[in-house]
Amino acid sequence: MNILASKEQLRASFLRWALFLVPLIVLLGFISGQLGNPSTQWFQGLTKPAIFPPPAIFGVVWTVLWLMIGFAVALVASAWGARGRGIALIAFALHFLGTLAWTPVFFGLQDMTSALYVLMYAAITLLIVIVLFWKVRRTAALLLVPYFCWVCFAAALNYQFIAENPDGGVDDESGAAVEITL
Repeated sequence: MNILASKEQLRASFLRWALFLVPLIVLLGFISGQLGNPSTQWFQGLTKPAIFPPPAIFGVVWTVLWLMIGFAVALVASAWGARGRGIALIAFALHFLGTLAWTPVFFGLQDMTSALYVLMYAAITLLIVIVLFWKVRRTAALLLVPYFCWVCFAAALNYQFIAENPDGGVDDESGAAVEITL
């Protein structure tokens, strides 16, 4: 039997990847959150759907999810020689761009419809990532399941915001847009 690496070497590889990827994922999530936030006058003026949780929940949930995502990616990244490792990591990177794009699109651009499309992209690509991670490290795929559930909830919530605010959150009664030309 040929052993490529001992359990200690595999554990050390995972720890190195985790020390790099977990903070990176958390940092990228934080940066995305800074590109738009719910404290805007536009968001405060929106009618909130019945399923809208208390705002403090979002920070707690996303912090836990960022940590779980980081550990999941570290598990796959540390699986040297595993069939499908490279494609799984590429698929995750392409997926993660969508997740990071939601906050700037929804809060920054104040475009609820495009944000819903971003979440649909994130959910579909996350399913692909989960399947690919499952082939490399099952634990990594399982760590992403709560994330998938949250993305689906976010899509339902985003849809409800659109339904509750069909005018897109326009402040004036006419719904007219103001065009500024330079």
